[in-house]
Amino acid sequence: MKAVIFGSTTLAAAAAIGIYAWQSQNATPDPCGDTAVAGSTIGGPFELVSETGETVTDSDVITKPTLVYFGYTFCPDVCPLDSARNAQAAYILEDQGLDLGTVFISVDPQRDTVEVVRDFTDNFHEDMIGLTGTPEQVKAASQAYKTYYRVQEGDPEYYLVDHSTQTYLMFPETGFKTFFRRDSTPEQIAEVSACFINQLS
Repeated sequence: MKAVIFGSTTLAAAAAIGIYAWQSQNATPDPCGDTAVAGSTIGGPFELVSETGETVTDSDVITKPTLVYFGYTFCPDVCPLDSARNAQAAYILEDQGLDLGTVFISVDPQRDTVEVVRDFTDNFHEDMIGLTGTPEQVKAASQAYKTYYRVQEGDPEYYLVDHSTQTYLMFPETGFKTFFRRDSTPEQIAEVSACFINQLS
């Protein structure tokens, strides 16, 4: 991308920035926080294999407000920490009388068998749903949620997987609500999730 823009392109860019600024200043703020994700539609149909060995769809899994996270069980640090945080947010809301589901979708179907995924999710929350599947099924689910993953080259057994780390808050009827970054705390996730749950109840 060139650093200098000439002529009408400059005017168009300036106009676009002005319109964006006007919209941002005049938009009705969402009481639960910013939910914009680059204009993309997040979520959609998928078919995966659950930790019980059953083939399930998104509608089988997202039956209540649910945190959805893509990772892999051999992940050395990020995935366990994020999964523990998401589970803690669900426990916080449980104490408040609110039901928040948690889902872990593996992006490493080669190693993450049904049994491996089940053992992984059981470490964090007794109701966390672990999902795996064929490479094609996992790819389709990842594309629906606009996530990224790529197997690093190297050891065929102990390889790492680069992947995106956002957590999505999904609802069964209305779909995507917001997302949480890695620096979000369990308390922040619980607070924002509770806001959306109460807003839609």
